[in-house]
Amino acid sequence: MANVLIVDDSSTMRKIISRSLRQAGLPVDEIFEAGDGIEGLNVLSGKSVDLILSDINMPNMDGLEFIKQARANGCKAPIVMITTEGGEDILKEAVANGASDSIKKPFTPDQLNEKLGGLI
Repeated sequence: MANVLIVDDSSTMRKIISRSLRQAGLPVDEIFEAGDGIEGLNVLSGKSVDLILSDINMPNMDGLEFIKQARANGCKAPIVMITTEGGEDILKEAVANGASDSIKKPFTPDQLNEKLGGLI
């Protein structure tokens, strides 16, 4: 079973992602939530996390900076960006900084299963 960290400034979106993970039938144990990259790094420093799902556009510390910091701190868990951001450039930058993949909002539980099934 995998522990998942969801980093998104919208508490509603965090709940939707969390519910969708369960509906997708993925082997999820604990789900941790963070409202921005700084909170996400705090969770990573104290918890064992097997998968990270992160938004890109957030206050305080955005998803791109969060990836850089998480990787710099030795985080090996796959990081998947969940975003409305359609620009290829920003997604390429995310991957260049250590993201494993991206999922566009809105998404279905089936899409989550397809993208995340091989990562956890």
